[in-house]
Amino acid sequence: MAFVLIFVGLVLAAHLYVWHRLVRSTTLPGGRLRKSLSWGVVGLFLLVVATFLGTRLEYGKWLAWPGYVWIALMFYLVVILAVLEIPRAVVVAFLRRSERRAEAGVAAVPAEAAAVAVPAGGGPAGGPTGGGAAESLDAAPAAAEGTSGVPDAVLSRRLFLGRTTAAVAGVAALGTVGYGMRTALGDPVIEPVKVTLPKLDPRLSGLRFAVVSDIHLGPLTGKAHTERIVRMINGLEADVVAIVGDLVDGSVAELGPLARPLRGLESRYGSYFVTGNHEYFAPGGPVEWIEELDRLGVRSLRNERVEIKHQGAVLDLAGVNDVGGTSSGDGPDFVKALGGRDTSRSTVLLAHQPIQVAEAAKHGVDLQLSGHTHGGQIVPFNLVVGLQQPVVSGLATRDGVQVYVTRGAGFWGPPVRVGAPPEITLLELR
Repeated sequence: MAFVLIFVGLVLAAHLYVWHRLVRSTTLPGGRLRKSLSWGVVGLFLLVVATFLGTRLEYGKWLAWPGYVWIALMFYLVVILAVLEIPRAVVVAFLRRSERRAEAGVAAVPAEAAAVAVPAGGGPAGGPTGGGAAESLDAAPAAAEGTSGVPDAVLSRRLFLGRTTAAVAGVAALGTVGYGMRTALGDPVIEPVKVTLPKLDPRLSGLRFAVVSDIHLGPLTGKAHTERIVRMINGLEADVVAIVGDLVDGSVAELGPLARPLRGLESRYGSYFVTGNHEYFAPGGPVEWIEELDRLGVRSLRNERVEIKHQGAVLDLAGVNDVGGTSSGDGPDFVKALGGRDTSRSTVLLAHQPIQVAEAAKHGVDLQLSGHTHGGQIVPFNLVVGLQQPVVSGLATRDGVQVYVTRGAGFWGPPVRVGAPPEITLLELR
């Protein structure tokens, strides 16, 4: 419940900020345009809430596309508008300074005009009493003020600034999201990576893993998404296929047809899977998916290990459950997966979250393969991910263990990837 309240609060704050900059700062008060746009923002806020509730409660799937695309647009509008606050503040300060100078100039004019236009005893400046000049000066301020009580010139400058800011932010956000959708929905990038393991048996040198994670079969993906990933993996001719969690966002009954192309995965020594946190969100938990994957020829490593025999040498391939299963009694068990093995052999561990490397280090793992982060998926969210995970993407060493974190081949939520293209990794041991 606390998470829901925080989420709704953040979404509400984002919409209020967008309304302030895109509606209030660009329209006249009390006008029909402002009212219409304001109700539009309210509708978009409700769309976001309905999208999350609908996709989680198995109804309203038709909301997914408009809802998630708006979430991405909203995110980038907030980010870009926040960046524009600095130049906007500079322009506002300049305009206010100009307005104060103009007001000081206007205030000085009536006194000088009165001294010239109203001589003792009247004069030609306005008839016997000079009333014509006085009336024209009094009328000037009234004519220069709009309905809001703000001088028309000032109001015009404020509207121009607000509309210019809104236009720049809108074009930038639309362009960024459009680019991100094209990237997310396009072919994953093949990332070739070579990893040197000091105690690797020389006969295992050249052993190749096709690593993929975070496929996220769900309401925005189709069967073609899985077929493309399988086709690209098979084209790598890898020795081992490793699916490192977050395969699905739903039940077997709903998404089973989308997963069937996995039956066509090809590799010399088999395809292996470990659970991610999203498998525990699925109705019934991960068990039905583990059974489904077994029928599709993909073996799940549930806190266990297998031997990969290659050219007369042996590599230990282990897998642990995701930490998301801890609350349901199905969490990672490193002792069960890694205990009692021949420590002279190199060990590769499949673990969905990079944060699991701390425990892997205690058990002498040589290399951990992970996903979960999506590489941040949309910049600058990668900076936030880095606060929670020790590695956001790529190869790094943590606690003496090499960790490779793939960006994932799919997406979660908005079908958008900016700065973190989808990835299938071809990892070669040396």
